[in-house]
Amino acid sequence: MRIFVSIAAYCDPLLPFTLERATARAAQPQRLHFGVVDQSPDDTPRVLAPAGAGRLRQLRVPLADARGPCWARALAMTLYDGEDWFLQLDSHMDFDPGWDDTLVAQARTLGAPGRGLVLSTYPDAFGFAGGAPVRQRTTTGVLAQVLKPGSRFEAGHPVLAFEAHPVASDRPLAAFHLGAGCLFAPGGIVERFPYDPWLYFHGEEQALALRLYTHGWDLFHPCALPVQHLYNEAGSGAPPRPLHWDDAHDALRDTGWWTLEQRSRARLAALVAGEDLGVYGLGGARSLADYAAFSGIDYAARTLAPCAFEPRLN
Repeated sequence: MRIFVSIAAYCDPLLPFTLERATARAAQPQRLHFGVVDQSPDDTPRVLAPAGAGRLRQLRVPLADARGPCWARALAMTLYDGEDWFLQLDSHMDFDPGWDDTLVAQARTLGAPGRGLVLSTYPDAFGFAGGAPVRQRTTTGVLAQVLKPGSRFEAGHPVLAFEAHPVASDRPLAAFHLGAGCLFAPGGIVERFPYDPWLYFHGEEQALALRLYTHGWDLFHPCALPVQHLYNEAGSGAPPRPLHWDDAHDALRDTGWWTLEQRSRARLAALVAGEDLGVYGLGGARSLADYAAFSGIDYAARTLAPCAFEPRLN
């Protein structure tokens, strides 16, 4: 049961660490196929496949041609080669021992791969102390995504802000949102739901959650997620990463990040308005009204019910 690991990286010195740790901590590293889109300066060495990994394929993109995280994730999906499982990650991650078996087991318990579903959330953080990765654990249960306090629909776009809350649960919980930086699913997700390259960054998770839900796929927050994320914050023990929208990088490009962001907001607005976006559009198995009843997020009425700010406990 092979696993395709999709990684979009941007000037990230931790990309080799992520590949090496994913391989070293996997129960069956030979089944891993890494698909990497590396947006880095020309003088950055190409990453190499870690010892024991099954396979590595990569695309290198010059900084001046990079068009943001979603565009890079869409490119990474093109490196998929029919693997049984799909794992989308950021390029600055750490892993528990046997993380691959843990994710596969939870997905199978829920009915995958025969059932269309996604396991996803915002992972716990990790940092470096004395050069070694240290997990900053918040729970041994579930990290459930909800709206951030004070979130509301702005007049010009439907982008909302989410966060993860720890829930004491020994089993996955039904979800209405997902985290793009840590997403596990049957491999069929690649052909059914190719990543929308016209999105930029904010709103990508809302768009994908709505596409999956309305096509009849189910979302779950996993229990004891075996993956951690290095957040770009002071105190992480790692140097800050450059970002696509940094002024110096933005100056390299003909189309600035704010133009891409405005187009992305319009793209999400078109999706929730039910416009025909082809393969990137909504499905007919469930409606946006069904999603509103399930999540408390009503895109048509532009209202947010109290349950959207609280974890679902099934």
